[in-house]
Amino acid sequence: MEDKAHFPPVNPVSAGLSGKCPRCGQGNLFDGFLSIKKNCMSCGLDYSFADSGDGPAVFVIMIVGFVIVGLVLFVELSFQPPIWLHLVLWLPLTVLLAAATLRPLKGLMIALQYKHKAEEGRLDEPGER
Repeated sequence: MEDKAHFPPVNPVSAGLSGKCPRCGQGNLFDGFLSIKKNCMSCGLDYSFADSGDGPAVFVIMIVGFVIVGLVLFVELSFQPPIWLHLVLWLPLTVLLAAATLRPLKGLMIALQYKHKAEEGRLDEPGER
């Protein structure tokens, strides 16, 4: 992560959710649907630090699962539709909600990594302290 002295502070939530650079807030973070660019086209920030791992997927599972299960229970208890109607309703809705939330949450995780200078954990070598 490079020096931020020449760049005004950027809100990591708005930059991450909109898929913009966490340093300048201008350049695009994504190259495609979920793949990260090599660097920012506006400020030149190297995105090699960005590794969101499985974090966004876990949040998507929790959020989308909560919404879908609540809706399924409401529809089942209110209308008692046949099982085929549940499948027709909830499978596409689950896929759409997951796809719609995964990219913004991945951007948010990367922006927060940048803001807090998060890195992989390292073990101290003997005698480093």
